[in-house]
Amino acid sequence: METTGTNRVTELHELEKFKFQAFESARLYKERMKLMHDKHIVDQNLKSEELVLLYNSRLRLFPSKLKSRWLGPFRVVQMFPSGAVEIESEDGANKFIVNGQRLKHYLGMANEKGDREIIMLEEPQYMNEE
Repeated sequence: METTGTNRVTELHELEKFKFQAFESARLYKERMKLMHDKHIVDQNLKSEELVLLYNSRLRLFPSKLKSRWLGPFRVVQMFPSGAVEIESEDGANKFIVNGQRLKHYLGMANEKGDREIIMLEEPQYMNEE
């Protein structure tokens, strides 16, 4: 009876030790994965009145490789400490709050006047060698 009791207590101690090692291993794994994930997070330094593009992550009925998933441009209205950003459409009609990770700076159309240069593309003219 006495040896059975000591064996049982020893098994319980080994089980507790195994459980502790499993928790420790899971904690270390979570720390490594968090460091790896945080390495890819880019800190956005958006300021008020800047132009940004919004990533459209919604499911599409007709997905296409050549279709852009970036919508915009939108104007930044306000940044919140949580990382959320309030943006509005360029005409000011719609305002909404989005996650700051879904935004990137808009670099296109540097000229503010709206002047556009039109380039006409034509088929090349080859000389016939006869």
